[in-house]
Amino acid sequence: MKMTVNDTIHSVAGAFILLSLALGVEASPIFMSKYWLWFTAFVGANLFQYGLTGWCPMGIILKKLGVPEE
Repeated sequence: MKMTVNDTIHSVAGAFILLSLALGVEASPIFMSKYWLWFTAFVGANLFQYGLTGWCPMGIILKKLGVPEE
């Protein structure tokens, strides 16, 4: 199964959210700074606007890299 642009966007966004939470929550063993939570918010906001508009900067990059749209 080949991953499409949409699949890749969701997978990368999920990984970014999990990583930034691990780096930003004080209870985490790899805690760095609470400011990592701003990155979590940024990714969430981008996912929200992608859902509304269907436009995502990462989608443009992935298409240029040759990831199939469907």
